Amino acid sequence: MTTYTRRTVLTSGLTAAALGAASAASAGDGGGGAHRGEHGWVTSHLRRMSTEQKIGQLFVQNVYGSDAATPDPRNLPLYGVASPVEVVQKYQLGGVIYFAWTDNVQDPDQIVALSNDLQEAASQGRNKVQIPLQIAIDQEGGLVTRIGPPATPFPGAMALGAGRSAEDARAAADIIGSELRAMGVNTNFAPVCDVNVDPANPVIGTRSFSSDPALAAEMAAAQVRGFQDDGGVAASAKHFPGHGDTAVDSHVAFPIITHTRQEWEEIDAPPFRAAIEAGIDMIMTAHLAFPALDDSGDPATLSHPILTGVLREELGFDGVIVTDALNMQGVRDLYGDAEVAVRALLAGADQLLMTPAMDEAHAAVTDAVRTGRISRRELDDKVARILRLKYRRDIVAQPYADPDEVSDVVGIPAHLSRANEITDRTTTLVRNDDGVLPIAVAGTAILVTGYGVTSTSVLADALTERGGVVTRVETGSAPSSAAIAAAVAAASAADVVVVLTMNASTSAGQQQLVAELRATGATVVVVAVRNPYDIASLGDAPTYLATYSYSPIAIESAARVLAGEVAPVGTLPVDIPAADDPDTVLYPFGHGLTW
Repeated sequence: MTTYTRRTVLTSGLTAAALGAASAASAGDGGGGAHRGEHGWVTSHLRRMSTEQKIGQLFVQNVYGSDAATPDPRNLPLYGVASPVEVVQKYQLGGVIYFAWTDNVQDPDQIVALSNDLQEAASQGRNKVQIPLQIAIDQEGGLVTRIGPPATPFPGAMALGAGRSAEDARAAADIIGSELRAMGVNTNFAPVCDVNVDPANPVIGTRSFSSDPALAAEMAAAQVRGFQDDGGVAASAKHFPGHGDTAVDSHVAFPIITHTRQEWEEIDAPPFRAAIEAGIDMIMTAHLAFPALDDSGDPATLSHPILTGVLREELGFDGVIVTDALNMQGVRDLYGDAEVAVRALLAGADQLLMTPAMDEAHAAVTDAVRTGRISRRELDDKVARILRLKYRRDIVAQPYADPDEVSDVVGIPAHLSRANEITDRTTTLVRNDDGVLPIAVAGTAILVTGYGVTSTSVLADALTERGGVVTRVETGSAPSSAAIAAAVAAASAADVVVVLTMNASTSAGQQQLVAELRATGATVVVVAVRNPYDIASLGDAPTYLATYSYSPIAIESAARVLAGEVAPVGTLPVDIPAADDPDTVLYPFGHGLTW
């Protein structure tokens, strides 16, 4: 494949010269020329595309491999060909999606090389026109972070909700987006617009900004503008019509949302409305039933009343509707994979994400178009929306990224500094009986224990750097009796015990660990490094800090708060209910202490 330099990137755009001229022509005309240029480009390319090529645009698939040309046998059972290049060219794909588990994301240099080579493969198709790829990823921040360091990290949506700053939310999206674009990734499946009203939600949780629809809407709109207007990547609001009130994970089962229509309007809809008003490029569907919106029993991904009736006609969204991954069990229970692909398109979806049976699904869609089940007009409308997105986000004008500029953008000091500042404004002090915090760390014997090899190591190192005499005993997410005994024994020599919890509400071992540490009489500080709800299961721990994330950037911020270098200013973006009575609120939305 081609080795890309700044010169080749600047001179090898698929239609860069023509689009540059169109942009220049529209530069002072209030956007009218830009709109005409977009319409003309989309119309002319749509007219010259073959039916096969149009159908290819409907699919966004995962491919295995760290470089484009090397065969990877894991592609064979999915696609019948071995290399990512062959997958792209066989189906003339509309896009690909990157994951760590598919070996697509190892380091920025590798990512930009893969992205450029995949774009080159898309430019060498067998048709009269070639359309560049959407290269997509889920880079939400926090729990869902596909590209780690040196890319700039963020603690995620709920942390931003705790910070209450739309400016910070937009800045985080800008940094994430600009770094993705520098690596050749032009589409980010974020932000999450689900309103997390169920503390037991296993799939959304801290991926949501808040349990408050207004706050979630404000943060979502800010991130849409940050990703698209500032960072230059297409964004996707997810998961429509709302995945926040369920204790069922749609990856493995089929959730049912029991909200009334009025509750949907008041709780679930506001963030999606705000994202649409902010100009969101894409909206991702949810694999769940929502009887108040469609009583057929079909998942929203396959629901014409929801995708077309509500999203298109009622909310007025005319961007790209993309399904959530079609390999998830929540959408596979009622129909076969091939039929699911057709039904999703008939419901109103434009793009099919990660269909698990590509040959069968592609053939089924082709047959549906041939027989008129999917009309030629419907097909053209879907492809036109995809082409408009690619034009508007400069994916057509600038499909390649410059490998010489990656280090000038990704993980630079200015980005890392801003990320630390933003994160420091999210850490939330929920309880501080007797004024235990801040700790005079220098010379203090501190035990760091609880969840996470990385989390406990990062915190222990940070406190050691501040002069603490630190012992570390990691006990995991399900501490054994032996691990608990080791932590309790170490506590006897400590002045302060800092115990990290992660989803303690579902871990009897973590609950026992905290109880036994408190029973020693030691000063115990609990730091919840994922869900803030842990305190409800811990006997109302007297000193309790919430970080909303176990990423190192959140743990380092917690260290600064523990040591008194930063005063906590985050406030709860959710209610924390009692563990045995969800109607009793222990700590309300907006609660937060400082000093």
